[in-house]
Amino acid sequence: MKNALKSTTLGIQHLLAMYAGAILVPLIIGKSLGFDHKQLTYLVSIDILMCGVATLLQIMSNRFVGVGLPVVLGCTFTAVGPIMKIGEEFGISAIYGSIIASGLIIMLIAGFFGKLIKFFPPVVTGSVVTIIGITLIPVAINNMGGGQDAADFGSLSNIILAFGTLITIILIFRFSTGFIRAISILLGLGVGTIAASIMGKVDLMPVQDAAVAQMVKPFYFGYPTFEWSAILTMTIVGMVSLVESTGVYFALSDICEKKLKKEDLAKGYRAEGLASVIGGLFNAFPYTTFSQNVGLIQMSGVRSRKVILITGSMLIALGFLPKIAAFTTIIPTSVLGGAMMAMFGMVVSQGIKMLSKTISDSQENSMIIACSVGLGLGVTVAPNLFSALPSGLQILTSNGIVAGSLTAIALNIIFNMLPNRKRQETIVVTKQSA
Repeated sequence: MKNALKSTTLGIQHLLAMYAGAILVPLIIGKSLGFDHKQLTYLVSIDILMCGVATLLQIMSNRFVGVGLPVVLGCTFTAVGPIMKIGEEFGISAIYGSIIASGLIIMLIAGFFGKLIKFFPPVVTGSVVTIIGITLIPVAINNMGGGQDAADFGSLSNIILAFGTLITIILIFRFSTGFIRAISILLGLGVGTIAASIMGKVDLMPVQDAAVAQMVKPFYFGYPTFEWSAILTMTIVGMVSLVESTGVYFALSDICEKKLKKEDLAKGYRAEGLASVIGGLFNAFPYTTFSQNVGLIQMSGVRSRKVILITGSMLIALGFLPKIAAFTTIIPTSVLGGAMMAMFGMVVSQGIKMLSKTISDSQENSMIIACSVGLGLGVTVAPNLFSALPSGLQILTSNGIVAGSLTAIALNIIFNMLPNRKRQETIVVTKQSA
């Protein structure tokens, strides 16, 4: 009984550590697509449920899927910008078509992704993550003001709530440690929403209207459609997520003292692809490993998959309780914007961290970063730059994330993978001197 209580308590801690990240993604995407409170409640519910399903796929290892480590999955923030862009260009049906198709592609390449990973060194993945983070910052700024086209955009109350939330998150992060620090975003959202309620800016009607329980169903928001540029975008996002997940797998394998084989990695990749397919079918999102839970495992010293099984089961149970999900939809846009600034800023920070070592490695890497980030951001600011090109080429150039990613991959091949005559001459001279 004592062990069961301890495992349940640890499971709740893992749920709280990832909850802010889990709910922010559907809230941001749903609001960008113009969802009403009922649709937003369902989107949050199905996302939480699918986080649980994706987590169970990874920890319940079998011959086909599952890395077999205590890993928690949620929707990656790397996917937020691309999903919003796809929704803006092609509509919500193309979002789910691209998620399903990219998930299938990830499943197909899982067995030999270890060989493809050489095309995604830190200089490439770091550039992609930086581009995605930078393109998300304007979304956070608009929400801090109250939301684009809001009647009270930039009002004093919105500014106070946005920066109050951000400052709360910063203070908690600065003056706390361990678990409290891990949930600083969640606590900041709570404090900001309470302050907004005192100011009369919180409407509890969505919570009152929400059902106590619900049944989920596939294609709730519509049947998928398939656009090549959208599929390409989400496939690149999926591959970048796999590279990030690989780091999490090895970190956990070290903590758990379990040696990973190629087959284990392939099953882990395949589980992420399958989770994306299921997410797309139920109108949710692609899923990847959450690194914040790794820190919690390190801190607690408890490495049991049983704890994560409890976390995954609780996530699934919460997905059937829309009234709980409805509480997240009452968070004012300005409060959400303050939290988004911290979260999206961390995405940029992660990208810079990945790039920091590669810049000093060579001038060539600096050129790769300069061109890919510059082009990615430029196309985002001026999406009609290549409108004169044939429609087939515009698939690759109309999206800043795709354009920047492909630029980074191509330049990495040119500078770091193709034979370099100067480098070969240096090797020959070195051999002759020896």
